[in-house]
Amino acid sequence: MPSWRWRRAGGRAVALMLALFVIGCAPPAHETLPPPVPAPSPLRVISSPDAKFEAFVRDFRAEAVAAGIRPQTYDASMSGIRRNPRVEELNRKQPEFIKPVWQYLETTVSPARVANGQAVLNRYGDTLASVEARYHVPKEILVAIWGVESGYGAVQGSFNMFEALATLAYDGPRQAFARRELIAAMRMEEQQHLNPRAMTSSWAGAFGQTQFVPSSFLAHAVDGDGDGRMELWHSPADALASAAVLLQGAGWQWGQPCYQEVRLPSDFSYEQADAENLQPVATWSSLGVRGARGEALPAASGSAAIYLPAGWRGPAFLVFRNFKAVLTYNNADTYALAVCNLADRLKGSGQILAAWPTDLRPLGPGERVALQTDLKALGYDPGEIDGVLGRKVRAALRHYQKDHHLPADGFPTQEILGVLSADLRAHAS
Repeated sequence: MPSWRWRRAGGRAVALMLALFVIGCAPPAHETLPPPVPAPSPLRVISSPDAKFEAFVRDFRAEAVAAGIRPQTYDASMSGIRRNPRVEELNRKQPEFIKPVWQYLETTVSPARVANGQAVLNRYGDTLASVEARYHVPKEILVAIWGVESGYGAVQGSFNMFEALATLAYDGPRQAFARRELIAAMRMEEQQHLNPRAMTSSWAGAFGQTQFVPSSFLAHAVDGDGDGRMELWHSPADALASAAVLLQGAGWQWGQPCYQEVRLPSDFSYEQADAENLQPVATWSSLGVRGARGEALPAASGSAAIYLPAGWRGPAFLVFRNFKAVLTYNNADTYALAVCNLADRLKGSGQILAAWPTDLRPLGPGERVALQTDLKALGYDPGEIDGVLGRKVRAALRHYQKDHHLPADGFPTQEILGVLSADLRAHAS
């Protein structure tokens, strides 16, 4: 029996014996009894984040071994790692989700990155031509991913991969992802005979020139330079070929566009502007959608959705199936827009014509939580109240806007937060 259970049981027995003694031998009236001893309260386990992390590292070993990881691999990978507060901080501040899209694009599609990308296209021309011919993914898209992910290899991340993933895995909203990737990282370590101390990554566990996560490496990595190894940290050829395989597997369609800036008619129903609402391009044409300069849309471009990254007051885009293929890299629409736009800029085009609504101040962390909380209180499901304004939040906001005859663009602003708060106060009165 655990010692704490023995102490509780022993304490109850002693208390009972004392009670019987007191009943049988009542003291004189002038004698003062000590105050009664309260019954022991249930044991409360107070676990600090570090203690919870250490328990996870200890307990996850059985799960990894059951998944086929050798015990010695687990011990070598996880020995000496600590909870990393910096990883937790960066997990709360992903720029794709909290920066205004125009600021995010200023960084990811900067003039310097365009110029460096054009130099990379020349330097690795033969390698890129070979990868493009073999996998039918444009070299500009591959170079754009390389640029956005690691600055063409310059910034690959210096975190220990196992410490970063374990910090995400022990607690928080990314547990399922990180636990899966931890096991995949150990499997990669075993298959490639890697030193776990040399396996560096970003805070999210992505690594190498094109920032693969371990499970993507296992599924898509190839030997692009013919040396018999798949080395994404130091071989651009391996990294670019592996990225092409990933996009090919995600359904990249050769010869089809990724996106196109468009102009919407004045009577456009903004609730139709949803990245999941794929319609034939001819359907959008019939609704009055035109190219950014007023030209007719291409007649044979398949299906597309309308994407409003800054709401109804900002630029509008048609996004095609290739846009969705890019999302397999990072499931943020602003990320896919940055990659596709950088690819166009590398070709000398891609200037966005419509103005961004830069006067709109982004919601702060508390305001994002308030938006989710208000939506939920008003009967619209925003998902988990976590301050991350993802697709579920935008869908809930779009439904609210439509129900209240507002432009249903799903774009969170100070203005709409004020409307929600006023509505909630009216319901409460």
